Amino acid sequence: MTEPLGEDLTRLAALHGVAVSFRPSPDRTVTASAAAVTRALAALGVDAGTPEATRAALAARERELAGRLLPPTVVRWSDGDGPDALADLPEGTRLLIETEQGETRASLAQLPPGVHTVTATAPDGRTARAHLVVAPPRLPTPAGRSYGLLVQLYSLLSGRSWGMGDLGDLAELAGWAGRALGAGFVQVNPLHAAVPGAPTDPSPYRPSSRRFPDPVHLRIEDVPEFAYVTDPERLRGLRERAARLRETVLGKGALIDRDAVWELKREALELIAAVPLGPGRRAAYCDFLAREGQSLEDHATWCALAEVHGSDWHRWPQGLRDPRSADTARARLELMDRVDLHSRLAWLTDTQLTAAQRTAREAGMPLGIVHDLAVGVHPGGADAWAQQDHLAAGMSVGAPPDAFNARGQDWGLPPWRPDRLAESGYAPYRRLLRALFRYAGALRIDHVMGLFRLWWVPQGEPPTEGTYVRYDAEAMLALLVLEASRAGAVVIGEDLGTVEPGVREALRERGVLGTSVLWFERDWDGDGRPLAPDAWRADCLATATTHDLPSTAARLTGEHVELRDRLELLNRPVEEERAEAAADTGEWLDLLSRLDLLQGTGGGADTSSEEAEIQAVHRFLLRTPARMIGVWLPDAVGDRRPQNLPGTWDQYPNWRLPIADAEGRPVTLEELAASPRLHALMEVLREEG
Repeated sequence: MTEPLGEDLTRLAALHGVAVSFRPSPDRTVTASAAAVTRALAALGVDAGTPEATRAALAARERELAGRLLPPTVVRWSDGDGPDALADLPEGTRLLIETEQGETRASLAQLPPGVHTVTATAPDGRTARAHLVVAPPRLPTPAGRSYGLLVQLYSLLSGRSWGMGDLGDLAELAGWAGRALGAGFVQVNPLHAAVPGAPTDPSPYRPSSRRFPDPVHLRIEDVPEFAYVTDPERLRGLRERAARLRETVLGKGALIDRDAVWELKREALELIAAVPLGPGRRAAYCDFLAREGQSLEDHATWCALAEVHGSDWHRWPQGLRDPRSADTARARLELMDRVDLHSRLAWLTDTQLTAAQRTAREAGMPLGIVHDLAVGVHPGGADAWAQQDHLAAGMSVGAPPDAFNARGQDWGLPPWRPDRLAESGYAPYRRLLRALFRYAGALRIDHVMGLFRLWWVPQGEPPTEGTYVRYDAEAMLALLVLEASRAGAVVIGEDLGTVEPGVREALRERGVLGTSVLWFERDWDGDGRPLAPDAWRADCLATATTHDLPSTAARLTGEHVELRDRLELLNRPVEEERAEAAADTGEWLDLLSRLDLLQGTGGGADTSSEEAEIQAVHRFLLRTPARMIGVWLPDAVGDRRPQNLPGTWDQYPNWRLPIADAEGRPVTLEELAASPRLHALMEVLREEG
């Protein structure tokens, strides 16, 4: 039985943004446990371990808020009035604003967009300084509708890949899709730096760093210094081994082995890094070092230390666990060659990412590459080490129990502390966004609801023993709009599943697009039947499936049920699952038929064929007002397998499958480009889009 929360603990939690209850559905309220609330407060530096400590913390917080002139960060939308926090200042308070551009102002009038500093001096002599975020009212709406491809980059192998898809493949895909298919974008999985070590966690959603990309994605031959390596025979041997690795995946049914790919690329990159940079390249590298500053130095230092002490900084010698310690400074000097190597790799990867976006835009894509921002980072990785003061120790991000997962979820990602973010003016969040927008035409934000609140799970406890902690959504959104507007980029929020009331409306107001997946779009407030296309929202990316869901072919045939049955993942008899899945699919096919969308493959009369049904699904998406239509690239060749099967670890090869055809045979980028089935599907979008 849940221990009741006392009045003092309830009030204290509210003052720190810690929820004491949540509503999984409009008609049901669940109370958080006192232990979960107490541990969340402890992670925020608040002692509520005893009634006496709770009362003392409550009194201290109330005194602090009563005497505070300004919160640490305030927001002003450029089309609105001044922030409430400034309007509520005592009459006669003087303001002094230091703008991001170095100017000094005495009023809020006509402030340029940016993150400024405001100093308030009250008539009684009290002063306060705060970060003042001035943001445009909303992101610009994408110009016209567009359609594009969704792909997990590692799964897209070409005849030149070293065992997994790379940034050369991404540029080729974007250049071809823009010119030959009329596509407006290519969306990829997060390309964040992974935690090194064998075996590496293959999930791109649990990275070491979101701030820097992973050099495993580099196209080795596209690095200019590749041509000048002084040991070409050794390099040739590495390329031959890479070709064999590629062949095991494409021709022998092997899984993608990221660790094996990285071993080959790391050796090649160390040969390349030994080549002196020319004057122009050296100047560009120095510019990169200056631009990235402390963040890059921390990242490269962590990478160098991980080579010596392992990839979990919690297990390092005590003195190295602090990125600002004297021991760390000495170790950095001792490992300077390795620190420089990892800095160089970050630069090379950033350069190829920028080149891929340039290729996409030159191919006529209005958006280009859509990058993906994971919801958090691995607790033992580079960002968790470098940003310890901004992360909640002893906590993990997850999700509460819901209709799809009665046990809840623990994603193993330490959350940001909202108080420390606000005190810093959201500095790490701003740096992260700015870095990604440099080479992204658009950004997809995984679990965008995390801008508002996150489910914190105390380490060692089941996800059911968590509670929600609230963030300053206005500040998070304002900075997102500010940085995206500066970059001229679109933002897509992954808002699938249970969403707190008001969140989608707040995102739409600021121009953030949502995500709509066909199979989930039903009239949940009415009869529950499939939602007619004209009832869909316009401000979204509409797709038939995602990396976490069955492929469209598998859903149409019911093979996704058989897969889960084989892996013993079903919670009820397989006959019931089959019947429900068939009924669900049948309702959609009936709607497609009534709308006269089942026109047959290539205009033929075979309206029962799987290929015709997949085309019909995408015709349906085109009938909606959605601003962006996404085609899951494996759907274009009839792939049966999901890239990730939630709820599995060893039972299924998550994140390690190459794109394959309907028979399970891996398909290369070159074969994709020549696929009649793919061209027939894309012709549907070209003709009817």
